[in-house]
Amino acid sequence: MKKLSEAIFDRTQIRLSVTTLKRIWGRLKYDSAPTLTTLNTLAQFAGYVDWLQFKQKEDQPGEPVVTMVPEPSGKKTRFWLVGFAGSVLLIVGVYLLFLSARQKQPHYDEGQFDFSANKVITEGVPNSVIFHYAVPRGIKPDSLFIVQTWDITRKQLVPGDKHEHSAIYYYPGFFKTKLIADGQVVKTHDLWITSGGWLCLLEDEPVPVYLKKEQYLQNGIVEVTEAMLAPHRKSPAQRLRIFYQREMGDLMNDNFTFETMLKNDFDDGSNACHKAQVLIQCKNDIIMIPLAAKPCVGDLSLYFCGAAAESKTADLSGFGCDLTQWTSLRVEVVNKAATIYVNNKKAYSFLFPNKPTGIVGVQYRFNGAAAVKETRFKAGNKVYEME
Repeated sequence: MKKLSEAIFDRTQIRLSVTTLKRIWGRLKYDSAPTLTTLNTLAQFAGYVDWLQFKQKEDQPGEPVVTMVPEPSGKKTRFWLVGFAGSVLLIVGVYLLFLSARQKQPHYDEGQFDFSANKVITEGVPNSVIFHYAVPRGIKPDSLFIVQTWDITRKQLVPGDKHEHSAIYYYPGFFKTKLIADGQVVKTHDLWITSGGWLCLLEDEPVPVYLKKEQYLQNGIVEVTEAMLAPHRKSPAQRLRIFYQREMGDLMNDNFTFETMLKNDFDDGSNACHKAQVLIQCKNDIIMIPLAAKPCVGDLSLYFCGAAAESKTADLSGFGCDLTQWTSLRVEVVNKAATIYVNNKKAYSFLFPNKPTGIVGVQYRFNGAAAVKETRFKAGNKVYEME
């Protein structure tokens, strides 16, 4: 299971613990269904974008249908995914093929490969990146891929006899890009796409809608109104994202304070829960904090650098609030011990397990019009204002 956990992380950049994998395989008793994060990760490992795409594939005519059914008997009701065992077998098969291929493939000297990346512009998005790579003379890999982000679906096959590959990044982020030869990661390169100050965009495919800074940034307040979004909105599912990413020196995620105020007063009937996410983005990790209207706290997920909690097994009622009014969020971390406050009341705390890493910025996700203000990081005597 440890090797499988490592292989899943290598492929998806998301770590599933050995305990989680044992629960999925039935080696440990567990009374709940796998979390959506776990299902998405396993689906990505099997070559799908996420669990939804896997379900859609499985739901095609002639394929087994994935449904939710209760376990019969008078015991405590327990839900499992019919067809999930099939997906697990598929993933195991992929894993075994992966191991078999690795055993047959040559082991390359990583020092012989070259891999780097150059941004076309220093800051902001969209931003084109030119990847430079070189295969050692006399070596002809059967496959050579560049993985542009943590997302394995952005793996691009490149010719071994060429030396450049270009890509466009539409969202800011800190990405550990990889050069993979015959299944072996031979080089990695840190790529940081910054936001160029406050950035507001509406999700869309293939290119998001970038809103104009002179409209949403006024007197230190970032505010996106429904009038700004309405001309571009195609579906209620499109989320508003607000970014701020820049160089923050030696700011680390094991000792810091984060403060912000936010509001999401949009309500057309489809946004009754006013769900929002605040993400503190790190170089090799992520913090994801949920907020929602008080009646909707029964369906929340919290992630903090390897520590996780979900409403089904934890009390996340502290993240319930009235987001139609200004809501304060504060995160305090001392030696990896994290405490989160909502409107100055303690909402949750835990000690996170992952290794410390640098903080690169913040991201907010809303359904509909929203506003953000008074955002800053603190560490020691330093204050990092998001202006």
